[in-house]
Amino acid sequence: MTTAHLHDALPVELDRAQPIVADGERWEVVGLSTSFDLRGDPAQVTDAALWATAHGTYEMAINERPVSDAVLAPGWTSYQWRLRVQRHDVTHLVAARNRISVRVAPGWYRGELGFMEAKLDYGEELAFLAVLVVRYRDGSAQVVGTGPDWTGHRTDSPSASLYGGQTIDARRRGAAPDPLPVRVVDLDRSTLVADLAPAVRRQQELRPVGSWTSPGGKLLVDFGQNLVGWVRATVTAPAGTEVVLRHAEVLEDGELGTRPLRAAKATDTFVCSGGPDVFEPTATFHGFRYVEVTGWPGEPDPDALVAVVVHSDMEPTATFECSDPRVERLVANSMWSQRGNFLDLPTDCPQRDERMGWTGDIAVYAATAVHQFDCEDLLHDWLLDLEAETRHDDRSSVPLVVPDIMAFFNADYAAIFESWKGPKAVWGDAAVWVAEALWWAFGDRDRLAAHYPAMVLHLSSIEPRLSETGLWDGDVQLGDWLDPDAPPDAPGKAKADPGVVATACLHRSARFAAEAATILGLTDDAERWRALAARTREAFGAHYVDEDGRVRSDCATVYALAISFGLLDDEQRARAGERLAEVVAENGYRVSTGFAGTPYVTWALSETGHVDAAYRLLLEPSCPSWLYPVSMGATTIWERWDSMLPDGSINPGEMTSFNHYALGAVADWLYKVVAGINPAEPGYTRLALRPTPGPGLDHARGTLRTRHGLVGSGWRRDGSTIVSEVVVPDGVVADVTLSDGRTETVGAGRHTFTSRS
Repeated sequence: MTTAHLHDALPVELDRAQPIVADGERWEVVGLSTSFDLRGDPAQVTDAALWATAHGTYEMAINERPVSDAVLAPGWTSYQWRLRVQRHDVTHLVAARNRISVRVAPGWYRGELGFMEAKLDYGEELAFLAVLVVRYRDGSAQVVGTGPDWTGHRTDSPSASLYGGQTIDARRRGAAPDPLPVRVVDLDRSTLVADLAPAVRRQQELRPVGSWTSPGGKLLVDFGQNLVGWVRATVTAPAGTEVVLRHAEVLEDGELGTRPLRAAKATDTFVCSGGPDVFEPTATFHGFRYVEVTGWPGEPDPDALVAVVVHSDMEPTATFECSDPRVERLVANSMWSQRGNFLDLPTDCPQRDERMGWTGDIAVYAATAVHQFDCEDLLHDWLLDLEAETRHDDRSSVPLVVPDIMAFFNADYAAIFESWKGPKAVWGDAAVWVAEALWWAFGDRDRLAAHYPAMVLHLSSIEPRLSETGLWDGDVQLGDWLDPDAPPDAPGKAKADPGVVATACLHRSARFAAEAATILGLTDDAERWRALAARTREAFGAHYVDEDGRVRSDCATVYALAISFGLLDDEQRARAGERLAEVVAENGYRVSTGFAGTPYVTWALSETGHVDAAYRLLLEPSCPSWLYPVSMGATTIWERWDSMLPDGSINPGEMTSFNHYALGAVADWLYKVVAGINPAEPGYTRLALRPTPGPGLDHARGTLRTRHGLVGSGWRRDGSTIVSEVVVPDGVVADVTLSDGRTETVGAGRHTFTSRS
């Protein structure tokens, strides 16, 4: 299939199509169709292209053959400002006589989204818009577009909800069509944009690794991996038999652990026809490892239930291996969490009544994300939504979620969350930090230019809110969210002073905005942001760093940010590193940081000469730690350090997910410090390879597939010697720093070095 991101313009013929809807029930998947004959010889067709989009999600076929293997198209964008239009090459599908058929589901547009049962929708009416353009050898074209002449009908799915699940009734298949009226509806054509994002597709399939009867008599099926997608079921049962599948990430007391799902039912219902049936609920998705099955006739055959893994197209680019399988599992968990939460956009979680594009999560995880997978197009597209939402925000501040579905809160909800409005450190910094990660990973100047306006909006929204001291200390902040010492029901009560966190984040963002403006030739802007960064750094030092080099709050997060974000002079930095190492040791090398500090604490230790402490922090097995979830059987990154307690019970907090990538950002340190793969220049046009051994590991190695080829870096112990090996692709130069401090500059090829441990 030809994918849309290869095409940067929409056809004028799309203006001739009209957006339509079939009037079904609220949750129903409705059908639309039309028939037409080619006006010329099929052999004379040179090209047939179909452009389509929807308020809702759509699946489309020509002559009963899918136009694409994409699912949940057109995805979730900021519908008020940007609605993606997909282009499909259907030359191979058109014939002399043709039938176009479409299934339209509520999707994200009318999905009753949001937590606390907010039930947020973009609108009450779904819509579908499409045009087919068939071109002939003589230069003429035939156009078929949506309009009131299309027919509507019910499908085999009377209900489909992203949170609730899907019902499919196989008895409706093959029956005479049950017609529905078709209407032309409103759709703001100024929002239409050519699709830049990778499609969401079925990526792989997993078979059950076990099944059993629970203490309550329920059939439970284990797929061995916490994943995102759905279960395809093949079953033969008497007509009218209902097979019900409930999904969850974990078990509790031997039963399906559904409490973390909150209001999300995550339940698919399949009604059998009486013959062999295949059910695949492609108008929903779930986050799950376990499935509870009721109504199945007897025991399912081994191949009767198949988990289908669904996420956006993105090729894995990184590998990591080492002598500790627990650390390898940690890295695998990070990659699985990215797969599950990169379903069209970067979300916080894929299972409960939320699944939103929380900006803070991806702000701290972006560097990890772009290393693990080629997700450039997905994050670029998401940043365009972020800019649009920020530009239209009544305070011109980056919203907490993008797309900003919370903008649709009613007055009661809006009052509850009023303090969440306005600029927020870490969350709002996604405008800068995600763009920064993309710049260093891919070095695309045009895209940096596209991302820069959101940086300006973000920093401009903060400047007037700074106190007279120059600190960002007067706003309500989410701060070091999910500090492990915070109460389960108060995740924002962190040890780190929120003003310290916010001011440190402002410095980092202003500094990169200055760098971006310089790259883009915006001299005045560059000077503006350099001056802001300088004032912020001076204020931080004057008010938050005492004479002994202690940073206010004296906890791991404030030292990690002060060191990593460049807020200290050399002497202060050395003292801060020493104090951070002490704080970490005093806590028994257990993690004591939340969302803001966790991605940077190992970096801050290793960059100030405390590599041993960083390794001990990484390898600590007791809770809270990165390896505690691994010891509890985790196959994805958890939202909380103790999402599951040591006794196997689920954390009592109302907000508990078992698939949340943010705390997995330590993988970035594993890739770039332990294995040692870093860009010396944006886009890896020059490499900085710094393999860094430490206590507890005997060897470690990583690879990264860059735009220039495969990079490799790693080390192993050989007695008292460290053997480092690197691989440099053609046309690239690498500066290799060894464990004894030597630096060697090498060209393409495989290179081996030895140094004393």
